[in-house]
Parts: sequence; C-alpha cells; structure tokens
Amino acid sequence: MTDPIPTRKRKPMAVASDAATEWAFAFGWSIVRRLPARAAYATFDRAADVIWRKRGEGVLQFERNQARVHPEASAAELREISRLGMRSYLRYWCDAFRLPTWSHEQILNTQDLEDKHLMDEAVAAGRGAIMVVTHSGNWDHAAAWGCLRYGGLTTVVERLKPEGLYRRFLAFRESLGMEIIPTGEPDIIRELAQRLKEGRLVPLMGDRDIGRNGVVVELFGEPASLPAGPALLALLTGAPLLPVCLWFDGPMSTGRVYPAVAVPTSGTRDEQIHAITQGVARAFEAGIRDHSVDWHMMQPVWIADLDPARRRAE
Repeated sequence: MTDPIPTRKRKPMAVASDAATEWAFAFGWSIVRRLPARAAYATFDRAADVIWRKRGEGVLQFERNQARVHPEASAAELREISRLGMRSYLRYWCDAFRLPTWSHEQILNTQDLEDKHLMDEAVAAGRGAIMVVTHSGNWDHAAAWGCLRYGGLTTVVERLKPEGLYRRFLAFRESLGMEIIPTGEPDIIRELAQRLKEGRLVPLMGDRDIGRNGVVVELFGEPASLPAGPALLALLTGAPLLPVCLWFDGPMSTGRVYPAVAVPTSGTRDEQIHAITQGVARAFEAGIRDHSVDWHMMQPVWIADLDPARRRAE
C-alpha cells in the first residue's frame, strides 16, 4: 500500500483540525478503554445527547433518512428516534475504543448473527461469500467475531482523514485478523475476486455510495444510490451475495444474515447489476425498518437529498 502523493499544500487550519481530530481519537483509545464500563458508556450517552440537542447537519440528515423509513412518524417521534440513534452511534464508538481490550471469549460471547449457517455453509463449501452490510450496530465487533469464527476476512475501507487516524484504524482492524484494502487502490475488484476464489469471506458496506458511481434502486419507495461493487463481484465470481443487517440487543451486538440474492442469468450486465442491487435493497429494508435507531446513516442516501449537480448526473 502506498501513500497518496500530495498535489497541493493543505491550509494551516485544515492541518490543525486534522491534528486535533487525531489527538481526540488517540485520547479516546488510551483513556476510554481504562474507564469502568458503566462510566464509559454513561459518558458517551451524555455526549450523544449533546450532539442531538445541537441539531447539526448529521442529526438533521439522520432524521431525513428516518422519515423515509417511518413515513407515518410524527416530528416528535422522529426526534425521539434520532435521540436514540445518536446514543446508538456513540455506543458504537465507545465499543470501538474498548474492543482492543476485550478477550476472544468476550468478543465471541457478546456478538451473534441470526441465520449464520448461511455463512457457515458458504465457507464450508470453499466458495467464500460476499457479505453486504449496512452501516449499523457495531461493524467492528461483528468483523472481529467473524475473524475469530472463520479465520479472518478481507474488506475495503474508506481512507479516513487525517492520515494518522486512518493508520490507527488500519492497525486496529488488522490486529483483529482483517485484511484491509483501502478505497482508491487499483484492481480492488480483481483482488477481492481472488480472495473469494480462495474461499474467504468478503464483507462490504452496501448502503452508501461513497464512490458516487453506484446503482439507482428503489429503497423505501424512493430512488436511492447504492454501490455496484458487490453485485459486480457476485457476477464475476459466482460467490453467494448475502445481505447483513446489524443492531444492538441489550448488551449484545447482533444482526441477521439474509438469504443469498438471486443472480439473473439473462439481460445485459448493467441490468443484472441493477437487479442484484435491488435485491440487496429489499433485504436492507427489512432489517433497517425493524432496527432503525441502530442504522447510523447520517449522510444522504436518496437521490432527492443529493446536491443538484449530482441529481442531474443521475
């Protein structure tokens, strides 16, 4: 993996902001893991309530997203959903800071997935599987559980800024047994296809079109853009594509593995990719609707919420 070559100098304020962000996360990693569990989670609940009351753009977008999931909800009900959603999101971060101190037994005993036999069968057959996951519950906990249960996994992650923060996350996730391929690397699809042919699990986030070149499908009755990569991998490799939704259930991190999405055998490649991605969206609808406070989506997903230039491009 090579570092990106800078094309221009960054402004001093941006550099200072990056340094502050990295320091805050380093502080969290070093301090939060040492606090008693009750004190740590209570602190993060209070921080979540402060974020919620400030009603920043992330909270407002979260409520816009939730309005699509719960069109019958009143403004007051959406506000309560967003309050609980911010607490769920900050619980994820508290877990992430504390996870490096957890024993293998604690990781395995506090995470499970309904219908995990679908993953077991794919691995046992030597085919590997593409796990298409929502930004919900605790992805890092589920991935650590998957590494321990299946002997590792390969995934793609977005390069965070600042670079120092990205490297901390990279080292943490690799220490759990994950093979990480950063976004923007050449031949990502080819590398993932090879891992699938080796019988490896490849979990990919599937509810946010980071690259802005995704597939427009219907999600909760409106056009939304989801990434095309999982569907393309399924077509290229024949590996089963299993949607996964995650959520919290009391002290447990849990979720469900949905049956493999059908891969059409006719039509153009674009038509096949669209059909597969629409199948993923249908599975996501079920999981998100039932556990929406744990869907940590604070970015635009639906075309109507995207900037005008991108709406014209779509």
